Amino acid sequence: MKYFARKVGFYLLALWGALTLNFFLPRLVPGDPVSILIARMSQNGAPPPGERAALTKLLGLGHGNLFVQYGQYLDQLAHGNLGISVTNFPEPVTQVIASGLPWTLTLVGVSTVLSFVIGTGLGALAGWRSNRFLTALAPATTFLTAVPYFWLALLFLYLFGVIWQVAPLNGGYDSSLIPAFDGPFILSAISHSIIPALTIVLAQLGGWMLSMRNMTLLTRSEDYVIAASAKGLTPRRILMGYAGRNAVLPSVTGFAISLGFVVSGSLIMEIVFSYPGIGYLLLQAVQNSDYAQMQGIFLVITLAVLGANFLVDILYGFVDPRTRQSA
Repeated sequence: MKYFARKVGFYLLALWGALTLNFFLPRLVPGDPVSILIARMSQNGAPPPGERAALTKLLGLGHGNLFVQYGQYLDQLAHGNLGISVTNFPEPVTQVIASGLPWTLTLVGVSTVLSFVIGTGLGALAGWRSNRFLTALAPATTFLTAVPYFWLALLFLYLFGVIWQVAPLNGGYDSSLIPAFDGPFILSAISHSIIPALTIVLAQLGGWMLSMRNMTLLTRSEDYVIAASAKGLTPRRILMGYAGRNAVLPSVTGFAISLGFVVSGSLIMEIVFSYPGIGYLLLQAVQNSDYAQMQGIFLVITLAVLGANFLVDILYGFVDPRTRQSA
């Protein structure tokens, strides 16, 4: 129980630190959200008198003292109010995030799971068998991991979207369709996600494969694997039931943590493909000095990452008692 209480205290302190940085960092970005809104309104005529003051109060920027604004920010968070989006004015930030979060969770989440499953499977085979193809595949996938992410995205965009024209170039679905849970819209969303998903899978595949390959090579010399082989068990059963189960444990830890970063999306990928996820919303918020939208997105990312790390710490405490004793 003391172990659990210490972890809760540590993560609550980390959450407070993240919320504090979440408030002050966006305000270091050059720009004024009120001026951006006024300039946007001026395109349709001069704004009415007092409009600037009203917008300043609406966005929570009315008091010049940052620490007073910080107190108001924490009070709004406690009531579940993330503010008004400047980018999508006057839509609340919660609705903006709710519109982009499913796209990111679906694309990045499924791609992360696929890269983990495929990578660990190929890594286990590469470490268990002396196969020329698998041996050559490991450095090839590692090279793709080392390649700059945006370069890989642009390469696939050019090959599949321009040269071969087998997939759409950008967006999350066909602009002529109305978002709905029906066949045409789902097929359109899938076709638009093929190239971004392929980019994510290939960019992450090498890391999972190399890690699993190295761990499998280490477990091959363990006594329990040698004993299982001496009993006459088939190589498939030894790999799946003995060597692979122990070799995959470090990768599972990394996978659990990486799931926390799924919420943040793949910023470069979403920018390159104009994909309507959290990363693209964050770019729009930065371009418009949208403090509230930046803070809301950072808050969701922070909660996801801290939650994933907290879950891993607690599970490790139950799986390995030595962790509780050393904490």
